[in-house]
Amino acid sequence: MGLLDRFEKGVERAVNGVFARTFRSRVQPVEIASALRRELDDRAAVLGRGRTLVPNAFTVTLSGEDHDRLGEWEDALADELAAAVTEHADKQRYAFVGPVSVVLERDDSLEVGVFDVSSQTVKGAVAPATSRTSAQGRPVIEVDGRAYVLTGPVTTLGRGSDADIVLDDTGVSRRHAELRVDTSSGRTVLSVLDLGSTNGTFVADEPVGHQALRSGDVVSLGHTRVVVRDAG
Repeated sequence: MGLLDRFEKGVERAVNGVFARTFRSRVQPVEIASALRRELDDRAAVLGRGRTLVPNAFTVTLSGEDHDRLGEWEDALADELAAAVTEHADKQRYAFVGPVSVVLERDDSLEVGVFDVSSQTVKGAVAPATSRTSAQGRPVIEVDGRAYVLTGPVTTLGRGSDADIVLDDTGVSRRHAELRVDTSSGRTVLSVLDLGSTNGTFVADEPVGHQALRSGDVVSLGHTRVVVRDAG
C-alpha cells in the first residue's frame, strides 16, 4: 500500500469516526454503497488469468438510530446495495461463487453516522453473471432479465423460498425443476429435470421429464422463461 493509499484510508477512518461522532451526521445509503465497493476491491483475490474472486455476503452494522431510520426500507435497500455490488464487480471483471446478499444489523454501541462493513465468501448454487470471464466454463442462464452463473451441480427453480432461484409466478410449483450440471465425462453437460410439478416443464414448448440443454434453449415453467445463454 502506497503513501497516498494510506493517507486516503486514514482520512476515511477519521471521517467515519471522529467527525461522525462530532457532527452526528446520519449514514446515507450512498456512503454504504461506496464502502461495499471498497470492500470488494480490498478483498479481491486474483486466482489466475482473468479470474478474480470477491466476497458475496455482506453485513452492514449501523448505530441504533441509523438502523431504525434505514430499517423501514431494509429489503429494498438491501436489494439496491446488492445491485450496486454486482454492477461494480461487472466493471472490474470480478467473479462471485454464490448469490450476493447484503444484511443490515444494529449495534447500539456505535455512534450515529458510524457504520462497519464486513464480508464473507459463501458458496451457493448460483452467482450473478458479470463479465463472461467470470463464468469460466460454467453454464449461464437468464431469468426475467437477470443472468446467473450455475456454480453448483444442482440448481433448484421454484416458487418456494428454499429454491436456489425463486420465481414469483403462481404457475410455478414450490420446487418445480432442477438444472443439473454434470462434468464427470470431462465436458460440461447441462440438463433440466422436472420435479413432479403441477403444470409441467417445457423445452421448445414440448413437455420434458429430464432433458439435456444447449445454448439458446428456452425452458418454460408456468409463465416464466429460462433462457440458456451458455451451456458451459
